[in-house]
Amino acid sequence: MIIAKIINDDENITLDDLTKKIKDDSVIAECGAIFTFEGIVRGKDESKTTDKITLTSSDPEKTEKELETILKDVKKTHKIKSIAVVHYLGQFEPGDPMFLAAVAGAHRHETRAALEEIIERVKYELDFKKVEEGSAGSNIIMSGG
Repeated sequence: MIIAKIINDDENITLDDLTKKIKDDSVIAECGAIFTFEGIVRGKDESKTTDKITLTSSDPEKTEKELETILKDVKKTHKIKSIAVVHYLGQFEPGDPMFLAAVAGAHRHETRAALEEIIERVKYELDFKKVEEGSAGSNIIMSGG
């Protein structure tokens, strides 16, 4: 099973929702590990604070297809049984979730490696525009595609 969704903040999906979908899949009997990740807005680091982030994609449907391609590649490479990923678009404040991922596999090593690859590839390969507003003013960060 692969779930790949790019959604606006009007729909609320949680890590528990993703984990439940994975556990409801018949291949769960072949799994010995589920790893999850929740990427949230960091409000403070060494040099600045962030009050708000606005995340957009120039073509959300294309971005979702590219996400699905990444997940299919990772599933095949790491022999993972199930992957569910949600990336939100919209406006966020510190502590808000922006990126959720759940991965199930037979063993912890390949499952953890798959999750790590998903996190890195989503960050660098997908087409997002992030506008951070805070103590350093407004900063635009482009990524991916």
